[in-house]
Amino acid sequence: MAHPHTSSRLAGLLCLVILAVAWLVPAHPARANLVVDINNPTFEPIPVAVPSFSAQSQVPSRLAEMTQMGDDIAGVVAADLERSGLFRPLPQKSFVEQGLVPERRPRFPDWKAIGAQGLVVGSVNFLADGRIEVLFRLWDVYGQQQMTGVKYETTPDNWRQIAHRVADAIYQRLTGEEGYFDTRVVFVAESGPGTNRVKRLAIMDQDGANLKYLTKGDFLALTPRFSPNSQEITYLSYFNNKPRVYIYDLETGRQELLGDFQGMTFAPRFSPDGNQVVMSMEKNGNSDIYIMDLRTRKIRQLTDGPDIDTAPSFSPDGQFIAFESDRGGGQQIYVMRADGSNVKRISFGKGRYKTPVWSPRGDLIAFTYTSGGVFKIGVMRPDGTGERMLTESFLDEGPTWAPNGRVIMFFRGYPSRGGHVGKDELWSVDLTGRNLRRVPTPGDASDPAWSPLLR
Repeated sequence: MAHPHTSSRLAGLLCLVILAVAWLVPAHPARANLVVDINNPTFEPIPVAVPSFSAQSQVPSRLAEMTQMGDDIAGVVAADLERSGLFRPLPQKSFVEQGLVPERRPRFPDWKAIGAQGLVVGSVNFLADGRIEVLFRLWDVYGQQQMTGVKYETTPDNWRQIAHRVADAIYQRLTGEEGYFDTRVVFVAESGPGTNRVKRLAIMDQDGANLKYLTKGDFLALTPRFSPNSQEITYLSYFNNKPRVYIYDLETGRQELLGDFQGMTFAPRFSPDGNQVVMSMEKNGNSDIYIMDLRTRKIRQLTDGPDIDTAPSFSPDGQFIAFESDRGGGQQIYVMRADGSNVKRISFGKGRYKTPVWSPRGDLIAFTYTSGGVFKIGVMRPDGTGERMLTESFLDEGPTWAPNGRVIMFFRGYPSRGGHVGKDELWSVDLTGRNLRRVPTPGDASDPAWSPLLR
């Protein structure tokens, strides 16, 4: 059964053919001096220079277009690196050396003089077959050596994704951790007065670009979550005032009803292998955790009791599920095996703990904590140790992890004024708690979910 409204196909987002090859890496590179300690909370951002990528074209009429694209790619790369909080891109007006090309070694004293420790030199070339070739080198200025180099070939409309991949390659080389820039975020876009709030699904790149609305807003949409392959989203929608769980195919725009359940259903989320969806269902005034096999559509109940069990989240290995429950007298976080056995409480604070989400690395669980009218986003280990809070405000809620497990996105609400509904915004914070940033959206936004890397 299809949902009453479908959106147009997101052409090209999931059908990319991108050739990436290691390029110009020395056979025996010397040890690099440039290293980023991602775990140091007092780390100062590394100054890097990202000049405009030089332009070439096998078709002369496209040279001006490549020149603009070279500027744009450098701008996206610099913005990605700056947003991570680990790098400080230097202003282009400070650059002494001009006309850089990847095939020629830069004049390192010129870059050392302005304080650059890293230098990104790239080019973009329009090929005779209509594709573009983007290549870059990352140089250690003080070590005067290349650290990495990659060449990409794709269609011109994918230039922004290539820029994110360049930033990912730089991030990974300097931190030793996988990047997270070539990703998307699905969220609930909100508009209208508080008495008639419109909530529809929207999707965008992690930096706010390429925004698209997936649903029209005719029906309330909540809690969108990505599948492991980034091609599908599961979410909750109210149709004829009845909650139903759907799967949305991002490539085709097709929406499929998972089931017409007897009671209320909440918080659907995919298993790590994408073959199951775990959710909570309400019957006779209380909710329990259920799991559905997407191939057979068989449903199995995992918890059973007079309490409210909800917000389930799989561990990345699929062996465990974290969830929230009031079985101990208040909202707390519990962990159980994926078959519902061996339930253990892991949070013991005086406030309320909810919306647990397992890190893709498996080492932490993020959660929402409330106490005394204040909301916080925090993390703890799966056994409940190492609890620490990263944010605090009037309303911080709904954490979601970047695919490298180093950054958390959430939504922040503000108190209403003059009887109007308060504003909701998307924010992100890294695991140090220092790099707190607003994520740009054209209007109010809530319930974010971060995709895996788009590979």
